[in-house]
Amino acid sequence: MRPRSLFMVLAAALLVLVTGGPISVAQNPVPPGRIPQAPPQGRSLFNMFWQIPEKPVAQPRPQRQRVGPVQQRRAPTRVVVRDDPVIPKVDVNHHVLVIGDTLAGQIAEGLEDSLQDRADVAVENKAKADSGLVRSDFYDWPKMAGELLAADAKVMVGVVVLGPNDRQVIREGEITHEPLSERWLQLYRARIEAVASAFSAKRVPLIWVGAPPMQNPRLSTDLTTLNDLFRKGTEGAGGQFVDLWEAYVDTENRYTAMGPDVNGQVARLRLGDGVHFTKAGARKAAHFVDVVIRRILEKTPTQNVIALPVPPEAEGTPSPPPQPMDVERLIDRMVSGAPTDLPLLPVVPPRPLAGPILPLTGAVSLGGDASLIASIQEARGRGDVAAGLDRVFGQGIAPEPRPGRADDFRWPRGD
Repeated sequence: MRPRSLFMVLAAALLVLVTGGPISVAQNPVPPGRIPQAPPQGRSLFNMFWQIPEKPVAQPRPQRQRVGPVQQRRAPTRVVVRDDPVIPKVDVNHHVLVIGDTLAGQIAEGLEDSLQDRADVAVENKAKADSGLVRSDFYDWPKMAGELLAADAKVMVGVVVLGPNDRQVIREGEITHEPLSERWLQLYRARIEAVASAFSAKRVPLIWVGAPPMQNPRLSTDLTTLNDLFRKGTEGAGGQFVDLWEAYVDTENRYTAMGPDVNGQVARLRLGDGVHFTKAGARKAAHFVDVVIRRILEKTPTQNVIALPVPPEAEGTPSPPPQPMDVERLIDRMVSGAPTDLPLLPVVPPRPLAGPILPLTGAVSLGGDASLIASIQEARGRGDVAAGLDRVFGQGIAPEPRPGRADDFRWPRGD
């Protein structure tokens, strides 16, 4: 074979190998009833490396068939969880009247927080900023206390906080008296008693809150004198004095702005001016007042009426009802702190925890001429038993062991 013919044969074979060659339809007969399809293309280099893939056609999403009427989707209901208990609404039967300066207003806010569990109690905040007992021309607290009590019949307790604004001269006509002078203290004491008398006249318990320590040492020293006047004037009228001093000082009895709050956590209790409370400090001051208020709330009105005892000669006959004047007079004396002159039920003395202590070795008087001499030997008795006891407990000699007893250590043991 010629070289040219051999070259042509090799070229044709290479072409068939590259293109894949035609496929005959006869080699793939079409079954009857089917449409003949175009033969697939051969596996050529052009198809493998240069054919551009077609983009896939997006298939439509199948629609969900709905059965019944179409319903709109509702938004989920929002559930609110509250930590504080829901207190049912009740009628407010008791009012806590708070009067005084700015500190009184802060303590009133603290009382509103501490008395949230008592829906029947409302706090009436009637504090007046920059007020006191010295400047009666600016605000006359003895007069205003009487008017506030007369206007509100539901007041069950009064709270008074005054003092920090009273380091001023008191005018008596044309004469002025310096703060804490002798005459100044007399006039100031009379105004304290006037405020306390306004509450005792209405039979309303009074709680006078002492002024806390201040950052200014001179002011704190003067407030200790005023707190002593507040205590004496309040207790003299049958009220109660609440001392806040130790709750706002450190271990060395000095003013401190930090301290434990009502939850025991260290917090800031005083503002930067060294006078007023923070919210935590006011809540702490209100805690001490809240304790006294709750004690008063626990006392029902029926406890103020005391039934008079029936004399022995009148037993068997119906006792006459107590006269209204007697009960009113008794209540007045109880509120004012004066002793009552009405006969009360006899008080049974408390039972002692232990009886009289009698010595065992000395003479004991049994009343009259009788006496008893007790000794250890006589207490143990006489005879062999007493001698054995004296030998063991007096001389410390152990008794002889008996066979079969726990202290018999002899060996060998008998049967």
